[in-house]
Amino acid sequence: MTLFRFLSRDAMASVVVFLVALPLCMGIAIASGVPPAKGLITGIVGGLVVGLLAGAPLQVSGPAAGLAVLVFELVNRHGLAALGPVLLLAGALQCLAGVLRLGGWFRIVAPAVVSGMLAGIGILIVLSQLHVMLDAEPAASGLANLIAFPGAAWNAVRQVNGSGALIAGAVGVATLVIMWLWERFRPASLRFLPGALIGVVLVTLASIGWALPVDRVTLPDDLGQAIDGVGWQDLGLLADPSLLVAALAMAFIASAETLLSAAAVDRMHAGPRAKFDRELSAQGVGNMLCGALGALPMTGVIVRSSANVQAGARTRLSAILHGLWLLALVMLLPGVLQSIPVASLGGVLVYTGGKLVDVRAIRHLGRYGRTPPLIYLATALSIVGTDLLTGVLVGFALTLVKLAWSASRLRARWETDEAGGVELRLRGTATFLSVPKLARLLGEVSPDTRLRVSIGRLHYIDHACAELLDDWQRAARQQGGELEMVGNVTMSHRVEGRLRRRAMAA
Repeated sequence: MTLFRFLSRDAMASVVVFLVALPLCMGIAIASGVPPAKGLITGIVGGLVVGLLAGAPLQVSGPAAGLAVLVFELVNRHGLAALGPVLLLAGALQCLAGVLRLGGWFRIVAPAVVSGMLAGIGILIVLSQLHVMLDAEPAASGLANLIAFPGAAWNAVRQVNGSGALIAGAVGVATLVIMWLWERFRPASLRFLPGALIGVVLVTLASIGWALPVDRVTLPDDLGQAIDGVGWQDLGLLADPSLLVAALAMAFIASAETLLSAAAVDRMHAGPRAKFDRELSAQGVGNMLCGALGALPMTGVIVRSSANVQAGARTRLSAILHGLWLLALVMLLPGVLQSIPVASLGGVLVYTGGKLVDVRAIRHLGRYGRTPPLIYLATALSIVGTDLLTGVLVGFALTLVKLAWSASRLRARWETDEAGGVELRLRGTATFLSVPKLARLLGEVSPDTRLRVSIGRLHYIDHACAELLDDWQRAARQQGGELEMVGNVTMSHRVEGRLRRRAMAA
């Protein structure tokens, strides 16, 4: 069978992905405000189910930092019971989108909005996990976490009421430092080992050896105890319009992140290309199953996927096996996971969230003008100041405003030649929104003038502006004037041709 043709390579790659996914599954669950076991369930489903059905065979699915903020807001406002029904609906929407072949539409989001969304999510994760690193509960909003952190840090330094927050903070910082050092100085022969795993393992061993009084991961002895099945009565929660909006937002963001990740993974290897509609349907099935189990939502994740490709995976078997290793560890050795300090996982998420805030993206977007970086910053800051959905809508709105501005912006300049003729040089876009300006400019020209209109630097001219020029031409002919079109309009040859034919008529 083709699936087992590269068994040895896929098996080794699956171990690497498993080591990357393990701390992230639990850390993202904590960042989402749910028990760590729910993140592990999502990782298992992402491997065993989505890995088998995926349209992008080398992409690895699991809980993603990009949805942690949305889930945290949902659970904080409506309770954990609302997560299952919302995720069921979001998964169904993804399946429907895949069946209707809408996969490509989820990739049309402006890069400035996507990058700004990830940056905003990264900032929120950092602000919340700084509190987790102190063994404290994060607040419900990014601004509240930002305002509360200096006081929490000062209380930790003073060790108010004998709190172990200072020790927990040292555990989190140690994890961060180890990850940073490993990513920069790790030996080439050990590149397959992720920094998150190294940091968590070393800090966990140290915390056990020194018997540090810090909070540790809580897992049930039986994974089945972490499953909160969704009943018919729970589906009634979807009558709340705000939960319907949450499901739509979850489906859209999960789909966009998945398909953008799949496109990035395609650029990393020369194997089979991703089938976006099939991948979208597979993600929908996975999210519906996670919703039925009361687990976290999933997406295709670029960190795990890139580790999969770099480790030499050749088929989907690697993603499937990584889910199997997660299941085996949770079923056979839950005590190992229960020894991990929560503050250490908080450090992993602070590092991960910080990497989402990609400063280089601003410089890259700046090559396309001043507006994309402004959209990036506005989206990120709106997410931090309000919530994820509002921030994304702000980014979309600014993108549409920029599009409308570009579509209506017409620049014009007058020039006079030696023979007394007048030339009107147009640049930009001439649409119906530009008719008032163009009419005013034409009104400044005497009807008996020989007018040349240079359209070579126009991106587009629509019928409204074309008819305006045509009307001026007809009126000018009656008084001895003339209009001549100079240049070509790349996107409106038909309009240009009609004007030229009318200019040559009679």
